[in-house]
Amino acid sequence: MTPSITELEVGADDVRIARLAAAAVGLSLIDAAIPMPLPGVKPGLANIVTLVVLARYGWGAAAWVSGLRVVAGGLLLGQFLAPGFFLSLAGAVMSLAFLALARWLPGRLFGPVSWSLLASFAHMAGQLALARAWLIPHDGVFRLVPVLALAALIFGILNGLVACRLLLDFPLGKES
Repeated sequence: MTPSITELEVGADDVRIARLAAAAVGLSLIDAAIPMPLPGVKPGLANIVTLVVLARYGWGAAAWVSGLRVVAGGLLLGQFLAPGFFLSLAGAVMSLAFLALARWLPGRLFGPVSWSLLASFAHMAGQLALARAWLIPHDGVFRLVPVLALAALIFGILNGLVACRLLLDFPLGKES
């Protein structure tokens, strides 16, 4: 016999991750609705949540939030297991890998803005690598690098600044 939901113990960390993942999914849906001049160029608003989670709760929690965002966003946008889902997954995995390495950078020199830049460029690289290997098996895909790198730079800085502001405006312990 399987236990009912009332019999399952849901921890405070699970509830926190679910709430933060829901916020990230909501921002992903907003992201998808913003018209952009070039496919693949998006602000990456959900990354703001990932950065805040990374700063407050560590890499493991950030990985959960990011993974849940990719899966739930893919389901809600009707792209689950479609090429767009795998591109999003590749970008998220590459971003998380770089954020795992960024934990070892000196904290007084590196923070949410530099993490955001690293993650943004890693996301772009992961998506381009998958696109080249699977969807567009031609080196012409790399002609998009200057435009995508400019977008990664701009949105990486903006998202990092927003994450910094949120971390300052809502200090740990003040959340509900």
